[in-house]
Amino acid sequence: MPQHESLWAWAIIIPATAGVIVRPFRLPEAVWAVMAAVALVMLGLLTPREALNGVAKGLDVYLFLIGMMLTAELSRREGLFDYLAAFAVEHARGSPQRLFLLVYAVGILVTVLLSNDATAIVLTPAVYAATRAAGASPLPYLFACAFIANAASFVLPISNPANLVVFGERMPHLFEWLRQFALPSIAAIVVTYVVLRLTQRHALAEESIESRVPHPKLGRGGKLTAIGIAAIGVVLLTASALDVQLGLPTFICGLVTAAAVLALSRQSPWPVVKGISWSVLPLVAGLFVMVETLVKTGTIGHLSALLQAGIEKSPTHAAWGAGIVASIADNIANNLPVGLVAGSVAVNDHLPPPVMSAMLIGVDLGPNLSVTGSLATILWLVALRREKIDVTAWRFLKIGVLVTPLALVAALAAAIW
Repeated sequence: MPQHESLWAWAIIIPATAGVIVRPFRLPEAVWAVMAAVALVMLGLLTPREALNGVAKGLDVYLFLIGMMLTAELSRREGLFDYLAAFAVEHARGSPQRLFLLVYAVGILVTVLLSNDATAIVLTPAVYAATRAAGASPLPYLFACAFIANAASFVLPISNPANLVVFGERMPHLFEWLRQFALPSIAAIVVTYVVLRLTQRHALAEESIESRVPHPKLGRGGKLTAIGIAAIGVVLLTASALDVQLGLPTFICGLVTAAAVLALSRQSPWPVVKGISWSVLPLVAGLFVMVETLVKTGTIGHLSALLQAGIEKSPTHAAWGAGIVASIADNIANNLPVGLVAGSVAVNDHLPPPVMSAMLIGVDLGPNLSVTGSLATILWLVALRREKIDVTAWRFLKIGVLVTPLALVAALAAAIW
């Protein structure tokens, strides 16, 4: 691509990425990504065929997101998350510190089995409602939801859509995934908890909470949804073990679970369908088109060459550098486009496993530094605004700058050494 065309491409991609993160005029994130994709085609920087090819590369991610969002929305409507949050309050037995740990544990469970976006979208409001009912200040527990959504997001391939973006068709089978990421995940989860707990110690020490709160009854639909989630976990773990792409199994499982619950309770499917955040799909499609442009401009090839040169000098240093650079880039450009770039770089070269692991850890864990780092954190902020809670970027950063570097170093050390 000629020099002037490359400059035009960057002149579109940079403002569009900023628009996705900052949301000027309160326009949805998807609007900026789609406008950029259209502009790239209209100006001739991509042909329609190339743009469609970029969109098509995200098929597995779209199917995965639809299946997970469908299951998460069904869980929300059937009160499963409200039940789990009330369960945590009840078993805290009046101890704010124990409640913090239990909320964190529930967040791990939801993130691992339903993805970090589910923790942000549906667990956060449930935790807010349960803590308010217990007479607690919700914010420490809401921070637990935000940070565990990213810290536990590489326990399994299904725990974060970014995992599918980074690895794509080269997704390791389940046992290889666990071999690479079990220890780094444990390190990230434990260190994040310890440091986050220390940052909230004064707020928790001043708390006085009720030992009993109204406990929502889990109806037949909620119980069936819980069984469905367990079945989905088994199916997806099996698919991962057999080295099958996760998008289609996730979509089918979500569809079957929703159909069974809605049929038994004789509910209309439209409220569930309308409750899904469909705008996520064009957002991701637009990001795929922007990354396709970076491939055409030679940016991906240049990054691949730099990484390969670093690997030739020292694979260990290259792995550390890849993880740290990815984690910083997340907070500048959001982890979905960074994950797409990382995945495109990985396609060009057969990277050593430690380098790939470090890149993924940086993409998944780096967003805990700031509110702009990941889609999950942005969705968490949206959930808080609905409850009239305003967490400024500075307030989040003051916690993130303490939590993230230590957790990142611990996870990278576990992955590389």
